[in-house]
Amino acid sequence: MSRSSTAVACWRLAVAGSVALATASGASAQRMHDHGHAVSAPIDLKWMDLPSLPPGAKIAVLEGPMNEAVPFTARLRLPANYRIPGHWHPAVERVTVLSGTFYMGTGEVLETSKGVAVPIGGFTVMPARTPHFAYTLAEPAEIQLHSTGPWGITYFNAADDPRKKP
Repeated sequence: MSRSSTAVACWRLAVAGSVALATASGASAQRMHDHGHAVSAPIDLKWMDLPSLPPGAKIAVLEGPMNEAVPFTARLRLPANYRIPGHWHPAVERVTVLSGTFYMGTGEVLETSKGVAVPIGGFTVMPARTPHFAYTLAEPAEIQLHSTGPWGITYFNAADDPRKKP
């Protein structure tokens, strides 16, 4: 097996493992109505740890599953002073800020001087495979993530990947 095919196989395994936990709650957060219409109330959301991000982040999947080639919507809660090191995703990342201020910047290394504040109600789109980072400052933030799966995250520095830490 070549180095690139080994990397792809490892990436697929990491994606499957990190979204399996999140996808298990997707259906339970919705109330189905006629014609496939689904409604999710905040009280129905099942918040869980997200092993693919540094400790402290929580995820609730509103629609999914994130590991299939279909649209998904998830909410993430990020604590104050939170950092997501340089990474990329295999699909377009669309983020709406629901509370707090969320910061994003482009590049392989997290540099707060290059971050852009996205306030409550703000929206940002990051093209697939674009090197970027994200963080919060003194207040926590809740964001809504919309994309089409399969979803995943690849860190530029393997030491930043929390799935590889004991």
